[in-house]
Amino acid sequence: MSSVLPSRPRQVTQRRTFALVASEYNSEFVRGLSDHAQKELREISPNFHVMHFTVPGAFEIPLLVQELAEKKDIDAIIALGVIIEGETQHAALIGASVTHALQKIALAFRIPVIHEVLLVKDAEQARKRCLADELNRGTEAARVAARMVAVMSEVRASHR
Repeated sequence: MSSVLPSRPRQVTQRRTFALVASEYNSEFVRGLSDHAQKELREISPNFHVMHFTVPGAFEIPLLVQELAEKKDIDAIIALGVIIEGETQHAALIGASVTHALQKIALAFRIPVIHEVLLVKDAEQARKRCLADELNRGTEAARVAARMVAVMSEVRASHR
């Protein structure tokens, strides 16, 4: 686990729209990610509009992410979920499938899709990454989303 969060982007004044797509499974941990992500986005800019959607599990996240990406009125999408490893390979299979699907969507629709669907060994790892303030992956996701939106806007503006 990285021991340092990315730095907070400078204050943003433009209106931007973000969508959070969160799994209901392992809800305590996912709620921690979501709460931290929303709080951080508000800190970066009060002008950010944040929509929040829930899906039953991690496997369902890419379908909704794709639906939102197709609308083309969202600047970035943050995917949030927690998959805890069990005795079988199911968690790894779900994690790999979600990762691959999210990357394909980001590339196909040219939109930042921030992947914070965590595959962890146990509840203690989830707690450290989702509920603690110090290295919360929801905070990290919000910072990455804001920075990617800024970079994409800059690149798109320079090619006009």
